[in-house]
Amino acid sequence: MTKQNPFRYFKTSPEVIRLAVMMYVRFPLSLRNVEDLLHERGIDICHETVRYWWNRFGPMFSGEIRKKRIRPSQNYSNWKWHIDEVFVKINGETHYLWRTVDHEGEVLEAFVSKRRDRKAAMVFLKKIMKRYGKPRIIVTDRLRSYRAAMKTIGNAEVQEIGRWLNNRCENSHLPFRRREQAMLKFRHLRGLQKFVSIHSSVHNHFNHQRRLTNRETFKLQRNAALVEWQQLSAA
Repeated sequence: MTKQNPFRYFKTSPEVIRLAVMMYVRFPLSLRNVEDLLHERGIDICHETVRYWWNRFGPMFSGEIRKKRIRPSQNYSNWKWHIDEVFVKINGETHYLWRTVDHEGEVLEAFVSKRRDRKAAMVFLKKIMKRYGKPRIIVTDRLRSYRAAMKTIGNAEVQEIGRWLNNRCENSHLPFRRREQAMLKFRHLRGLQKFVSIHSSVHNHFNHQRRLTNRETFKLQRNAALVEWQQLSAA
């Protein structure tokens, strides 16, 4: 059975759609910023078109990226996870964004909840363990919900708590915070959950740990990531 072309009913070329989605999700740009940048390149579209594109194709692109990064065992590790949560305002109401990164800084999972109690922590832990399995070490802060949830699940012995041990996850919140500021906050919980899932996959795809490699290696990795992005959802 041949794969259907997801762009078959669109007059705009797939290359332009991929470029618009990448610019909006990857960089701290507003919808109108993306519209103006594409206009400079001779592409005349409305900012609402950019909104429709990322809503339509963003989950598709992130799903393909996630499949390619999960299946090969060398692309992720269960050695150590860092888990942390941040406050997010949605229409003036406080919500909590739970995020997990591995020891290399890759974002494994993002989950939004209205509370940060034991029940929410357990739902998040079960969700990530169902996808990646059980890690050897889980580094958290001093939030009691983690300890209570891990005791219920039965892996409390792998938890590590320390003041400076969870800095990797705390630093990984910065790209999301910059993106949140550019979007002028979020209006719906489902919209936030959808965006953070897409943003995490795109961030992982283009994050090459530049400080750990030389210039030539970085350029090769950057070109490879761009080529792979341009081939997403290809018919």
